[in-house]
Amino acid sequence: MLAVAPEPPHGPSVWTGRELVNDTTWRVHWPVDAINAAVNYVHGRDLDKLATTPVAELRGTCPPELVELAAGLTSEIIGGRGFVLLSGLPVHDLDERTTAGVFLLLGGLIGLPRSQNADGHLLGHVRDVGKSLDDPTSRIYQTNRRQTFHTDSTDVVGLLCLQTAASGGQSLLASAGAVYREFHRRRPDLAPVLFDVVATDRRGEQPPGMLPWFEIPVLSWFDNHLTVLYQRQYIDSAARFPDAPALRAEQVEALDLFDDIVNEPDMHLSMDLEVGDIQFVHNHSLLHDRTGFVDHDDPSQRRHLLRLWLSAPDDRSLPPVFSQRYGSVTVGERGGIVVAGTELTVPLHL
Repeated sequence: MLAVAPEPPHGPSVWTGRELVNDTTWRVHWPVDAINAAVNYVHGRDLDKLATTPVAELRGTCPPELVELAAGLTSEIIGGRGFVLLSGLPVHDLDERTTAGVFLLLGGLIGLPRSQNADGHLLGHVRDVGKSLDDPTSRIYQTNRRQTFHTDSTDVVGLLCLQTAASGGQSLLASAGAVYREFHRRRPDLAPVLFDVVATDRRGEQPPGMLPWFEIPVLSWFDNHLTVLYQRQYIDSAARFPDAPALRAEQVEALDLFDDIVNEPDMHLSMDLEVGDIQFVHNHSLLHDRTGFVDHDDPSQRRHLLRLWLSAPDDRSLPPVFSQRYGSVTVGERGGIVVAGTELTVPLHL
């Protein structure tokens, strides 16, 4: 354990929900010319090839209005607040293939899509498919339950809302730097514990040669950046493995306080994702959550979001320990989930 915890960071990614509640400059609207350019670009293109095209190559072949839009988004995601909401994609006027293609194109200008599960999905579908959290291999995004604050195993996560729930399903975001700042203020003696490694369950998605859990700290200080990696349910469920290192009493105390702080109403920001909204979140500086929801009876109207995990070539370096989860720490070529037999796919629907 560190003898002394690092001082809390400063900068635009360190904010509280209270500070942003009346600030909507994080909401950006699609320029009409950029939508038209994106639709025209993806028309007739192979989506599997589009999803695996290197970022630099894509930036070199796309219309300049799209490259400019993505550059502005990237700057805010990685160098600014850590998130952005892009509104106005007319998904009801587009077929599912075009919608998916535009999302893949915009995301691909920010980072290279990575596999989101053992099935190799480069395009994910976030919806309730009836999974139970009692199943140790289920993932929370496959249920209608609240997710709790966590990070994903990638640099940037993108969500495109296709359908909203009958009620609930709000998106919650919190700054890891602000949470740590408050934690450090209250319990500087306990703050070093957050930089100790903890075991986190892979939920059955185990890469070749790896343990069924990984051991990475909740917080890391590396290359002058505070980086977060957190999923409390999966930390707790790692206890199902007899050989996984058990949480010490002081670690449980620290994680409980971390959870208490991030869940305080003034600490996080809540937003509704409407149909056509695209949200991008930086996983290394923010935590995200989704409230529980009640779905429509009509299956065609049930809550449905498309998701991208992106490895951004413009992102920060990560400590070597992240290679346990990210496979590599090479910027632009890291993150995602690949197990034996995984084949990369771009499913248009489940």
